[in-house]
Amino acid sequence: MSDTIISVENLSKSYLVGHQSQRPENYAVLRDVIAKEAHNFARKMRDFVRGRQILQADQVEEFWALRDVTFDVRRGEVLGVVGRNGAGKSTLLKILSRITEPTRGRVTIRGHVVSLLEVGTGFHPELTGRENIYLNGAILGMTRQEIRRKFDEIVAFAETEQFLDTPVKHYSSGMYVRLAFAVAAHLEPEVLIVDEVLAVGDAEFQRKCLGKMNHVAKQEGRTVLFVSHNMPAVETLCDQAIYLDKGCIRGIGRSATIVAEYMQNTIETTRMLVNCGKTKHFRSFTMKDRDGTERDSFQIGEDIVFEIELHSDEFIDHPRCGIAICSQSAGRIATLHTDIQQKSHWAFRGPKRLRAIWKRVPLNVGNYQVDVGLWGYDRDLETLVGCRELMIQPSDVYQTGVLPDPSHQGHLIPEAEWQITGGQN
Repeated sequence: MSDTIISVENLSKSYLVGHQSQRPENYAVLRDVIAKEAHNFARKMRDFVRGRQILQADQVEEFWALRDVTFDVRRGEVLGVVGRNGAGKSTLLKILSRITEPTRGRVTIRGHVVSLLEVGTGFHPELTGRENIYLNGAILGMTRQEIRRKFDEIVAFAETEQFLDTPVKHYSSGMYVRLAFAVAAHLEPEVLIVDEVLAVGDAEFQRKCLGKMNHVAKQEGRTVLFVSHNMPAVETLCDQAIYLDKGCIRGIGRSATIVAEYMQNTIETTRMLVNCGKTKHFRSFTMKDRDGTERDSFQIGEDIVFEIELHSDEFIDHPRCGIAICSQSAGRIATLHTDIQQKSHWAFRGPKRLRAIWKRVPLNVGNYQVDVGLWGYDRDLETLVGCRELMIQPSDVYQTGVLPDPSHQGHLIPEAEWQITGGQN
């Protein structure tokens, strides 16, 4: 019997995208209007006969969300799927979950599939947590006896005992996702598909999810497909990974190799956009020393001055700006944020300049990735991943004659004072 549980062959998915004509209708003559409507009617009739989507538009463009994707997944394997927004990751998972039909190609899945694509799908807001466990479990294919047998495990994992008889419409987003993941994770499918469930929830819950998915795969021999922008989580959890780019597979192999390739390409693309001034709101992002010299390399304990130039054509009230320092192995290590270090209300239209000083930088020797993001009151305006690389050089920061070693002391250099008392000298 073959050990392959998922086989994808030349999978492609296209969508029709409609565009309205830019020509002002006030100046259209009757002949042009009749010709345009006749053309649109003929196109719609052809689409109807072929069983294609009928769009109310002057022009129709075919967009390929996936194109000739081929890969296999073995039983008990955890496969990561990485790629930028719009790369085709969600489309791939919807096809594998039998939500969307492919345009071309073939998918073979040997076994029962459970998908956690949108948190709480199948939950009824007016029902309690207890009732939704039974409802969602039934939707996902569990019998009432199975749900009853695993009920206590689900509740314990979700940590919602106190609110079990409260309607879920009163739950926080964190409680909602914990309960949804707990129900799905305690099923016994051959294939579990998870899409960005770790984006919601605290750090402890995220560790819990990773542990559960690892147990499902390694101990129970089930297959997991995991889509995430959390690269350390992909590298830790997944055996293999696929890198999707513009609907095509750009790379497939060991997760560490694929994550490194994806991060490098992402960083290069981001820096090119920043340097060419093609970003939406960020006009420039620089790192300088106290003397105003632009640098990428600093010593342990030095000050770093971050300067950001923003621009917006629209008025943005109460924006928030953040700078994240990340390591490929540990993820985000430190954050500078306008709402955390200095709670202030500001707004802008047109140009805006921000300056943040990170005093006595407590990073150990190594290379770090710098991300920067801008958020509105209730939306993500722009995020640049890896827009700069920060290099920290060694220095005798403690004045002891001993240089810190990142392989033993980790990424951070704490300010510490030892007091040693008692005993014999």
